[in-house]
Amino acid sequence: MEKTLFKNFIKYASLNILGMMGLSLYILADTYFVSKAMGPTGLASLNLSISIYSVIHGIGLMIGIGGASRFSILKSQNEIGKASIVFSTAIKTGIIIGMLLAILGVFGTEHLALALGADSATLALTQTYLTTILFFAMLFIVNNILLAFVRNDNNPKLSMIAMLVGSFSNVILDYILIFPLDMGMFGAAFATTLAPLISIFVLLLHFIDKKNALAFWKSKLQWNLIPDILSLGSSAFIIEVSSAVVLITFNLVILGIEGNLGVAAYGIVANLALVGIAVFTGLSQGIQPLISKHYGLKEHAETRKVRQFSVLTSVAIAMIIYIFILLFSDSIIQIFNSENNMEIARIAEIGLKVYFIGFLFAGVNIVTAIFLSATENPKDAFFITIARGLVIMVPLVLILSNILGMMGVWLAFVVTEFLVTLLGIYLKEKKKEIVYVKQAA
Repeated sequence: MEKTLFKNFIKYASLNILGMMGLSLYILADTYFVSKAMGPTGLASLNLSISIYSVIHGIGLMIGIGGASRFSILKSQNEIGKASIVFSTAIKTGIIIGMLLAILGVFGTEHLALALGADSATLALTQTYLTTILFFAMLFIVNNILLAFVRNDNNPKLSMIAMLVGSFSNVILDYILIFPLDMGMFGAAFATTLAPLISIFVLLLHFIDKKNALAFWKSKLQWNLIPDILSLGSSAFIIEVSSAVVLITFNLVILGIEGNLGVAAYGIVANLALVGIAVFTGLSQGIQPLISKHYGLKEHAETRKVRQFSVLTSVAIAMIIYIFILLFSDSIIQIFNSENNMEIARIAEIGLKVYFIGFLFAGVNIVTAIFLSATENPKDAFFITIARGLVIMVPLVLILSNILGMMGVWLAFVVTEFLVTLLGIYLKEKKKEIVYVKQAA
């Protein structure tokens, strides 16, 4: 039984890690091509905009993972009709939110860009990127919803293929739109919005398979299901929104310390960190269907085993990533530092080597949050994730940057992830005590 469980863990985790790494190339490709075409100003403008992409991405993950978790639990209990209603509700909710974001993209991006820290040098480029991704936000959201449901409907391979096809399409489109067609920042943003559309077309192949359990029911929106879906997926949303809040805070703090060059350097660190976080997110999304399935069947030993596998895997991945950063930081920076700016290189090199230490704890924290969410403990999951981005991180970066300057900015991430890991251990031990007391009684 344990061999079968481990085999399933490897299958789901590896496919989703590969898929999420591909998905993270959306922004990394933008970073590379924008740095080549528009230099430090373009790189700074892109970094100011990425936080909003994280929010859009988080909304899609919240609806997708939350709905797919409930879908898996109902499916394991042979409640196929109810599971299909959850799927329909998730899609409709995503479309409605996407339409609201499109309205914001048309009318509100100038004020939004200024709030994010854009100045006279970066405002036009920042506004262009924000307008484009907000107008097409529905594509990102629906894509994430479909990815989660197709994965949970026993087709993780197609989810991975869809993510990779979308990502590689983005890389090709980025080059074509930015260079041969000379469309600048709009080309970068538009290429990024076309990628999820291509991914959606790939995912629709799942509905041709007669074995699939997904069915879109033409019925009124089930408003009563939305709180449950959002609750179960809230940890995924908070992870992304926390990243956005941290990105905004870091940008504003760094602007005061090192100006636009500092923000450009942070853009290199932050966008590489997005790839690393995507690996852990892929791992957590991979284990979510297994956890929901075994939890729904009340197979608690198997549920705990999956968690143990995932925690050990996250630590191993973090160590590999950090060794890679130590060995190749100079080469990595050179790829994105198109004008060979020595100040950007100096700031980014220190940042990579300090910031990525936090990954040893970040992976464990992300896995813990998704585990709690998938086992119907959304409050604890919410507590873990909000601590990572808001409760601890934001105050720490403000305090440490005042004391240590840029070094304080980098250390804030490391210290935060370490403290949240301790918090996760405390919550786990507290839950054990509660179970023990109940059994004794």
